[in-house]
Amino acid sequence: MKQLPDTIRLTYIIAAILLIIFVVFIVLVIILYNKKQIFFIQQQRLKEAEHQNQLLQKELEQQRSIEKERERISHDMHDDLGAGISALKLQAEFLKYKIEDNELQNDIEELLKTSEEMNISMREMLWSLNSGNDTLGSFIEYAILYAESFLKKTKIVFHSECEDIISDTPISTELRRNLFLCLKEAVNNVYKHSGATALKLSFFQNRNKFLMTIEDNGIGIPDNQPPGNGLRNMKRRMNETEGDCHILSASSGTSLTFEVKL
Repeated sequence: MKQLPDTIRLTYIIAAILLIIFVVFIVLVIILYNKKQIFFIQQQRLKEAEHQNQLLQKELEQQRSIEKERERISHDMHDDLGAGISALKLQAEFLKYKIEDNELQNDIEELLKTSEEMNISMREMLWSLNSGNDTLGSFIEYAILYAESFLKKTKIVFHSECEDIISDTPISTELRRNLFLCLKEAVNNVYKHSGATALKLSFFQNRNKFLMTIEDNGIGIPDNQPPGNGLRNMKRRMNETEGDCHILSASSGTSLTFEVKL
């Protein structure tokens, strides 16, 4: 009778040991599986990071290629077109002083005017192609220079101001060009239609928000006047850049504000 309890006790001990071994085995399997999963996840992340790095490198290479191509086009335009326009202008000036016929002189004067306009347009294109100008400070500097130059031959007094501008803020070529074309159209409209004697160009930055405002003291836009092509083009350009164009007009003048995200 005494041997039976010992046998049962031994059986329980062996079963307990086996159970402990089994539990330890299961725990080890789980630990190893988790480590394998963690290692697999880390490998996947490394592969994804390497893939993202490769994509980034390709994108950077494409960007460099685009910038090199822009610089090449810019240099070619400057060297070829610039030289051609300058030669055309010199020849026209020579003919103007050589010919005594008034009608021919008037035609040559128109040719000189056209060549000057072509020269200005080419400078604007060179500015837009130059990737070194893809900063907010560069855009504002060029915008002020353009407005000053345009209004210098008119009776309109020009004033500009900047508020909280971070000059080295990057700005895309497309946005920079669209903003400049809106400015160009707005200044031209003030000169042609407003009857203004003063124009104020303002720039304001609040983090990634940028505002450009053109104000004049002219006659304003009549309430019954439908929007012209100029205003429609400006609104279209702002829509293309996910920006806004706000127009405030009164008998004391007109204010155009272009708001974009940088």
